[in-house]
Amino acid sequence: MTKATTKRSSKSPSRKRALTQTSGAICFLRLYVAGQTPKSLTAIGNLKRICELHMDIPYSIEVIDLMANPQLASADQILAIPTLVRRLPEPVRKIIGDLSSVERVLIALDIDNGAEDRHETTKDHQTST
Repeated sequence: MTKATTKRSSKSPSRKRALTQTSGAICFLRLYVAGQTPKSLTAIGNLKRICELHMDIPYSIEVIDLMANPQLASADQILAIPTLVRRLPEPVRKIIGDLSSVERVLIALDIDNGAEDRHETTKDHQTST
């Protein structure tokens, strides 16, 4: 089950993220899974949802099933599954697990989720006091 998905984000260009500022190209993500286990399916679903909701740049997702192609684990030195590898933009980053903690995934992928919103809320709160 090696499949790739390339998508352009539908997020508003006015919302800037750290990843947008570090890359003018594409975010290349590779998710290593082990067959159709519940944890693998959860990781795939969580990754798709995170990308659709939080990515401001074009991205590509490649899912690699290590049950079918175990030799592919050595390319990214995979020791546990599921593992998400962000190949581009550099530096390479790895996240192990089913990606259920959205905040941790956003931090690991260097996506500043809502920093502008938090800043505006704080600013509004300070002016109203």
